[in-house]
Order: sequence, then C-alpha cells, then structure tokens
Amino acid sequence: MVRPLLPKVETQGRLGGVRDGSTPPDGQDNTDTARRDGGHDRHDRHEEGNGWFGWRAATERALYGPGGFYLRPEGPAGHFRTSVHASPLFARAVAGLLLRTYADLGGPERLPRIDLVDIGAGRGELLTGVLAALPPDVEVHPYGVEKAPRPHGLDHRIEWCAEPPRGVRGLVFANEWLDNVPVDVAETDADGLPRYVEVRADGTERPGAPVAGADARWLARWWPLAGLPAGHRAEIGRPRDEAWAAAVGTLDAGLAVAVDYAHGAGARPPFGTLSGFAGGREVRPVPDGSCDITSHVALDACAAAAPSASSSASPAARLLTQREALAGLGVTGARPPLALASSDPAGYVRALAAAGEAAELVARGGLGDFGWLEQRV
Repeated sequence: MVRPLLPKVETQGRLGGVRDGSTPPDGQDNTDTARRDGGHDRHDRHEEGNGWFGWRAATERALYGPGGFYLRPEGPAGHFRTSVHASPLFARAVAGLLLRTYADLGGPERLPRIDLVDIGAGRGELLTGVLAALPPDVEVHPYGVEKAPRPHGLDHRIEWCAEPPRGVRGLVFANEWLDNVPVDVAETDADGLPRYVEVRADGTERPGAPVAGADARWLARWWPLAGLPAGHRAEIGRPRDEAWAAAVGTLDAGLAVAVDYAHGAGARPPFGTLSGFAGGREVRPVPDGSCDITSHVALDACAAAAPSASSSASPAARLLTQREALAGLGVTGARPPLALASSDPAGYVRALAAAGEAAELVARGGLGDFGWLEQRV
C-alpha cells in the first residue's frame, strides 16, 4: 500500500479530527446521508422496479454484487489505508495477541495448534504480516474470510473461505469489517417520525416507510430518534449486531476482537456518519459500486448482542480505544532514548522510524481513536 493514500478515518472538513457528526454537511442536496449480510427486510424490496432501495440493500449490491467495490482486483488497499497498511507494527501486535490467547488456552501442551480467523481479510495483508511475525515453532491454522476470490500468491497455509469457520479455538479478528456490514439509514420527518431513507444508484434519496419492527426496537434502545426535529439521522446497526454475534458464536474457546471507528450511547452523531471512500479520499456515498460505503459502528450494541449476552454465561466484553489496546501490546509511539544514538546509531534510527509508525497507529484524532471490542469465550 502506498503512503499517499489516506487512512479510512472519518474526518471533519477534509483531513483533521475525527468527525463527530455535530453539523450536517454543507451543500448536499439531501444526500449526506457496510460487508457481509445478505438478508433484506420487506422495505428493502420496496419500489425496486423504479430503482429505489433501502440503504442496506443498495450497499449490499454496490459492495458485494457483480462488479462490486470489494470484488475489484485492486482490493481495498487501492483506495484507502487501514491500520494494517499503515505499519507492520499492527500485524506484530496482533501476533502478540494471538500468542497471549494461545497461552490463555493452555498453549501447545493443551492445543497442538492455535486458530487465527481474519474476517474481512481484504487481500490477506494482515494474515501475511502475522505469520511473518510469529515464532517458527508456533503451529497456527490461519483463515481468511472474504467474499473476493483468493489472492494470487497468498501463503499456502492460509485457508480462504467466504464464511467464518466454526469450532474455532484461538483468535477471531475483524479489522474494519463491521463498518462495511450493510445497514439501513433512518431520518426523522417533520412530525419527528423515523422513516427509512431510500436511495437510487446515483445517490438520490427520498423518505420511505416508517421504521418498524425489530429496526424500530433497535433505534429505541440504541439510537433514539423519535420526536427529534426533521433531518436527524441514524444508521440502524441491527445487522452488525447479528453479524458480530455470529462471529463470536464460531468460537469454542478464545478471543474475538472487532476494530472499527465507533460511537457509544449518549454520543451518537445527530446526522449519522454515512460516508464514501475512493481513490484515497472521502467522497459522497453513491451506491453504484464506484466507492466504499461505510459508517461508524455502535460497538456497545454489538457487545450486548453476543451469544448469551443476557445471562451469567455471557462472554466477557471489553470496550477500549486502539490507543489503549495497542499500548497493552507494546505499541506506544514513544521515542527511543537519546543515549541509544551514541551506543547504537543504526539501532536508534530503526527505533525512531518504528516510533513514527507507532505514533500513527495510536494518534488522537486518527487511528488511535478507533474502538476495540474484545469478547472472550
């Protein structure tokens, strides 16, 4: 991945702080307003003959349908950088987390090998980096879960699959996956009633039917809109909750981790976060396959949706920032001691370069603000 491409982080204006959604975008004709979910509610099919879809169905087509954005040969790395592309330190940190999980499960004395599942594997960049960082004596079974075909030349040890394997004993890791699980968008009308937003392939929007059923219950619990002034928006995260619960459900024992830009209850952005990315920059979200379509994740809702989340047998969940998570894995961005420059000049230069890469991964207002959801089984 080339450095000039921008990280896929929500921005205010152009590049700068993470966008909080406190002000609706200017000059957008009601268009201010995403990866593995094929189910569609009745309203998704509403007016299909006239080219109108709910955002969930439109996103599914644009990202994963024939010629979809994520099925292109260049892959996601041709359009934006994630933490995986920013620095090999990220893959090394995940390797450290895998080893820690292996030790928690009893190590090779109890398990002959450890499973590593990368959901939303892109073109296998994270798995390749983790395998390179692991000690040679560690037996690991790596899985890349991705709808795109297996990349040419990928390490033969990596099993490539369209769905997560079951019976996993190890680490399930999902870096910037949930933000691409397609979701519907709701917007309040003049009476404060949340309605589905319908969209055409050119990005033109219109209000649809009132939000009802499970979607309405999700909004009421996690992102209340009812009674708010016209124009308030929310992304209905129920499909992401279900996707995450299914991912955690593949674990027999171990740790599941979701990494994404996120928001929590009490701090939801009033105008939503739906965005597009293409060619290294943020663009207007248009569901025609020309760009990535993404939005922030309600990770707190995902955590509550995991298997047995209402019982005492619930997997232990922890929400933290990437800055906090990576610090626990030894990635801090701290500069090396100046004394090293005298005793080992070459080592000092290497350490200084690594500190610069680490600083990007943990930066405030950038990748460091990403959310990490960790759930143990």
